[in-house]
Amino acid sequence: MALQLSSLSASSLRSQNSVPCFSCSGSSSGSTSSSSSRWCLSGSKNVNLQASGGVGRGRSGVAAKCGVDTTGVYTVGKVTEVDKDTFWPIVNSAPDKTVVLDMYTQWCGPCKVMAPKFQELAEKYLDVVFLKLDCNQENKSLAKELGLRVVPTFKILKEGAIVKEVKGAKFDDLVLAIDTVRSG
Repeated sequence: MALQLSSLSASSLRSQNSVPCFSCSGSSSGSTSSSSSRWCLSGSKNVNLQASGGVGRGRSGVAAKCGVDTTGVYTVGKVTEVDKDTFWPIVNSAPDKTVVLDMYTQWCGPCKVMAPKFQELAEKYLDVVFLKLDCNQENKSLAKELGLRVVPTFKILKEGAIVKEVKGAKFDDLVLAIDTVRSG
């Protein structure tokens, strides 16, 4: 599928096959800043691009909207924040991958210690999907469904099922569990 948006500069695109998607990010400002938008691959199925805005007085480009459902989107090499609505779509979108979920709370000291280490693992294991879930009141139903008893808890899933669990801030145990699931 060929896509050309001549109003956007080449430097504003992250790759030749992507366009800024403001409707997916929830941004209504029409800003072309990459920090406030998600990027949709124009080579993906079911992409429905529509030009909005336009070039005019005070406007420098075209904002592309898309009809891609981004609830199953994760980023390789980074930890993706999930909630009760996005967790299962992401897990289901990666059936052949190992998924590691960090279940944490904002007030938990050991959770804060593990967060940068968890990010390092995401950068190291590019074949694994790393997710984090803030176990607040809004996500209480998912935390209960996943059997949360203590934070931090790390759930390791394969083919949509929990296959390993590490309770507490036990980094070495987490690495061992990830390696075991990846190799098996």
